[in-house]
Amino acid sequence: MKKLIFILFLFASPSVKSDLLHSVTSSVKLQVDAAASAAKALPTSYSVSGTNITPTYDSTANAIGGINVGSITSGVPAALETTFAVATPGDSFSLSESWQTGDATPSATSLTNQAVTALPMLGETTTTAGGSAGSLAGSIASDHAITGMTPGNAGTSVTGQVITSIQID
Repeated sequence: MKKLIFILFLFASPSVKSDLLHSVTSSVKLQVDAAASAAKALPTSYSVSGTNITPTYDSTANAIGGINVGSITSGVPAALETTFAVATPGDSFSLSESWQTGDATPSATSLTNQAVTALPMLGETTTTAGGSAGSLAGSIASDHAITGMTPGNAGTSVTGQVITSIQID
């Protein structure tokens, strides 16, 4: 009888439910860097400062020339020349004059075979060559194995990733 009760407990035990989720995700990323150029035109600027100096522009004393925005060629204004004379001869004086000619307006760039063939050269220009795929390769087998990861030429990268997850609820 004791054996029968034991067998009944064995078959009458409550059922247990659990969920099991298993996933495998594989990926390969092949990247070829694009060519890029950033250009910033420098402005035209003029400055003057001094002590014991009389500036003259266009026969007018105490006048300063500068930048003639009424006369612009290729985006660059002309200079208005200032002359200087020592106001009190024999006394000390100082004079500082600075002129920077800005960049001319470049012609527009155009695409040839999906590439910019000529880039503008301005005061500040940063240019990066694009990558070349060369032998860039990578593949995923049916068993999620990543094979054949081969870097290409300069400016390329290849990244492989396998994620395996198990979740038990």
